Amino acid sequence: MAKRGYHHGNLRQALIDAALELIEQRGPGAFTLSEAAKRAGVTPAAVYRHFEGREDLVAEAARQGFEMFADLMQYAYDKGQPSALAAFEATGRAYLAFARKHPGHYIAMFESGVSMNRTPELATACARARAVLETAAAALSEHIPPEKRPPATMVSAHIWAMSHGVVELYARTAPGTNSPFPPEDLLESGIGIYLRGLGLIAPDG
Repeated sequence: MAKRGYHHGNLRQALIDAALELIEQRGPGAFTLSEAAKRAGVTPAAVYRHFEGREDLVAEAARQGFEMFADLMQYAYDKGQPSALAAFEATGRAYLAFARKHPGHYIAMFESGVSMNRTPELATACARARAVLETAAAALSEHIPPEKRPPATMVSAHIWAMSHGVVELYARTAPGTNSPFPPEDLLESGIGIYLRGLGLIAPDG
């Protein structure tokens, strides 16, 4: 592979980009630092000026992913206002859109096994993303008496898990391969059923 010519402070990002390509193609644990270095067009020794090991490289890819993810979720939430329900549903659609557009980041974030507390920066980025969904959940439940109100952290965790499940089962392959319904429709209907069950939105009809 030809050298890419990263000579002006871009080597660190070049290695992250190379790792993201390898993560998407093989998975987060199926490549070496040497392979990432080769793809970036540098010697393996150069990697260790920026990362102590492969997990540190994957963790940085995850951190960057969470920063992008949080920005997208916040944008979707703000765009969905002033309706609390529309804003909440928009964050679900943003989740699917991110997973499709940035599969390498998504895998590093959620499937690499890297602890979200591996670095303070990674923990902060992850918390910022989660906070958007918690804010959306809290806004939805404002009309419910406090003693009957489900915790926003619980609601957001459930929706996060549902979104991840739809991504894993139905958003990773060609449309229609595993489900006769678009992933967006599955997630929206699932969120609706869940929220109605909690009394956060009124029943249909």
